[in-house]
Amino acid sequence: MSKPDVKKVVLAYSGGLDTSVIVPWLRENYGCEVIAFCADLGQGDFELEGLREKGLASGASDVVIKDLREEFAADFLFPMLQSGAMYEKRYLLGTSIARPLIAKWQVAVAEEYGADAVAHGATGKGNDQVRFELTYKALNPHLKVVAPWREWDIRSREDAIDYAKKHDVPVIHTKKKIYSRDANLWHLSHEGGILEDPAAEPEEDMYMLSVSPEDAPDTPEYVTIHFEAGVPKMVNDATLSPANLVMKLNEIGARNAIGRIDLVENRLVGMKSRGVYETPGGTLLYDAHRELESLVLDRDTLHFKEMLNVRYAELIYNGKWYHPLREAMQAFISETQQKMTGWVKLKLYKGNVIVAGRYSANSLYREDFATFGQEDVYDQSEAEGFINLFGLQMKVLALQEMSRSSDVKGDEPDYTKFKRD
Repeated sequence: MSKPDVKKVVLAYSGGLDTSVIVPWLRENYGCEVIAFCADLGQGDFELEGLREKGLASGASDVVIKDLREEFAADFLFPMLQSGAMYEKRYLLGTSIARPLIAKWQVAVAEEYGADAVAHGATGKGNDQVRFELTYKALNPHLKVVAPWREWDIRSREDAIDYAKKHDVPVIHTKKKIYSRDANLWHLSHEGGILEDPAAEPEEDMYMLSVSPEDAPDTPEYVTIHFEAGVPKMVNDATLSPANLVMKLNEIGARNAIGRIDLVENRLVGMKSRGVYETPGGTLLYDAHRELESLVLDRDTLHFKEMLNVRYAELIYNGKWYHPLREAMQAFISETQQKMTGWVKLKLYKGNVIVAGRYSANSLYREDFATFGQEDVYDQSEAEGFINLFGLQMKVLALQEMSRSSDVKGDEPDYTKFKRD
């Protein structure tokens, strides 16, 4: 397959080994100008420090760094929170939800700089290649896409380090790396190393955000999260911006060993992979939001929404954040959140999240109904008719089974009463 003619490309750049090597590789193999784009999603200063200098030294003509933490929390994390989406019942989608935002701004930078292509460092085995490229297609299908891992001869970390040395790319990485990690405001993921054996227990020194349950405080900690129309606004008595609210809950959850998940998941490309995730603040938000919904949403809406969140999670995991179905589902979800104002108090103890209280002025839980007169709200005598109708199909099935039995005969129905005159 012939290479596209590329004049200027915007690379999703992290400053790690792979993307540092991609910069000179693009120039060497495509003869194009490279703009390195980095999204600050809360991965930490240690990853962003010296990033511009490193990118320029690698051969990029410019390095663009955007602080997207508030947009990430307000426009991506909180809508996902409102949906209740969890992939395969446990994964809070920390990597999946970040990719469409990075790709969105990649496209914007490409249009600003007049680039004709975008590039990413995702491998040909993983999910991220799909997430990046579906976003490119949704937002600007005219941009060409370069995915070096699907083209180059580099097949290992050792190959990448050798290539970097040959091209004078400044990298501090060694040939020994235990884990592959992805960090942002929402989570920290770990893959590789001993985790490639699903029978092996993760080593404690792998974790970088949260303490172990054994090392968590011996005294429970309480935290209260306040919501307005389904959006978290306050932690305890402090009103915080979206990003700062997540960061505050990360601190609280992490010191109480909250949010560790060890998961064997089904990748979109067809293989299974094992990942260990630390999502302390996200876990607290999901638990609190779910408890508030139990008060405010009626049964049919709540149960339908529970079915919906499985599909919503799949759309995010599969890179379809900008798909019309996800956007239409979001409109429904937003409507369900209009009365979701109130607070939830959580008790945190050695990795456990225990509900300690919940309140909403819009609560459908009405203890006072039980104290009314019999006919004011609920007439118990009417339950018999309801049960007769609700169980009619079961009764008919039972009568049919009895009539087929040689030992037991049911009453034959009297059809004469239905004859017309």
